[in-house]
Formats: sequence, structure tokens, C-alpha cells
Amino acid sequence: MALFSNDDPDMPDKFRKMFGPEQIDQQVRQAIQFCWMVLPDERKSVDEVERQIHRIVDRALRDLREDFDSFGLEGN
Repeated sequence: MALFSNDDPDMPDKFRKMFGPEQIDQQVRQAIQFCWMVLPDERKSVDEVERQIHRIVDRALRDLREDFDSFGLEGN
């Protein structure tokens, strides 16, 4: 397990190197799998999982933009 000091100015870069795109890919795939598991049997299909994942991600991104605006942060 890697330990980082809070006063290390290189900490953000070290986190990026340790958790790169592979970590994000793994978490997205896990979210898809969880979505499949919790759907009722009569709605289980790849199309329904895709709809639900898009709905949840769109909502999360919309909320992120709203939070950036609410707190006066710059976001693109």
C-alpha cells in the first residue's frame, strides 16, 4: 500500500500515476455490473442497462456543473 504525505507537493501527480485510466475503467465496469444485478428480471437487457447508466452519469455530470457554478468555481 502506498502512503503519501499531505505536505508532498507532488502528491496529485503520484495519485494520477497510481490510479490512472485503468482504475476508472474498472469502476465503470463495476457500476455496469451492479446496475445489471439490481434491475428487475423483466427489465434486464443490455439496452436497459445502457439507458440507466447514461441517465445516472448524465445526472452526475449535470450536478457537478451545478456545484461548480454554485461555489463559484471554474468548470468547463
